[in-house]
Amino acid sequence: MTDGGPVVHGYPHLETVRSAITALYKRLSYDTVHTFDTSIAPADVAFCDQDDLHLGVQRVAREMVRHLRLPDARMIVSFREMEHAAYVELAAGPEYFIELNDRFRTHRRDIGAALAHEVMHVYLHRLDLAFPGTRDNEILTDTATTYLGAGWLLLDAYREDGVSSQKLGYLTPEEFGYVLAKRAIAFGEAPETWFTSAQAYTAYTKGLAQARRDEQQPPLTAAGWAGRRRYAKDRRSAEGRGSGGAAAGASLRDGGVYSFSRGPGGAAEPLRVSFPCPTCQQRIRLPAQGRVRARCGVCRTVLECDT
Repeated sequence: MTDGGPVVHGYPHLETVRSAITALYKRLSYDTVHTFDTSIAPADVAFCDQDDLHLGVQRVAREMVRHLRLPDARMIVSFREMEHAAYVELAAGPEYFIELNDRFRTHRRDIGAALAHEVMHVYLHRLDLAFPGTRDNEILTDTATTYLGAGWLLLDAYREDGVSSQKLGYLTPEEFGYVLAKRAIAFGEAPETWFTSAQAYTAYTKGLAQARRDEQQPPLTAAGWAGRRRYAKDRRSAEGRGSGGAAAGASLRDGGVYSFSRGPGGAAEPLRVSFPCPTCQQRIRLPAQGRVRARCGVCRTVLECDT
């Protein structure tokens, strides 16, 4: 939890975020991911100062459990002084103990955000889905919370002005915006209508622009003229090598997406291009032979390509 300190911006964790989206689709399957096609509603987690603190917290916790379909999980929530926003004790269940930072006693509008992250820890624990290392695992948790429909609350908890700042979670505001935009594109939502924080809205628009760029990378036909020209040049260069192994295009070196390779037979093997699906980031490998329509085997997205 950033409370008054500097807020990191940009996309320093983007590679891990993309890996987390792929892991979600692979572990849950396309069908299960699409059971979360409706985000948690603002009214379901609303918490005003007139509400009884402990009854309100339990109500919001139950709503998170309901959203993630954990019917036999009971959340016992308490408050204490701590450095972090919240902590959950992961055990076999069915009871899980969540501790919230004491500051939430008076900052009730953000209780839903804190609980969303902690209940997602329970959900992923039950799935046995984790990344190695605390940092990457927390990024996975933030990404899963957002992609499965509750993490817009974490982005909405971000507020920053000239004298103070607040941000929950491990992702930057723009990374939260990116994952939320990925979800919005996949499920046809408009989360910008839910924000109470102007800074959260700005971060979402920046993340949306980044997510749109994923859909405009060659060899997708939506790529712009400059990208298609660069791709054609890289493909000619790869064809000229005529040997086995991988040949990275300029786009890959510049943090982009595609690479070329041949099979062990070298020049006798057809040239193939590998690139990530813009929806789930699973890498797709196709013959570099012109226009083709492909379907991602993980998220079922149909892709129009010019390889």
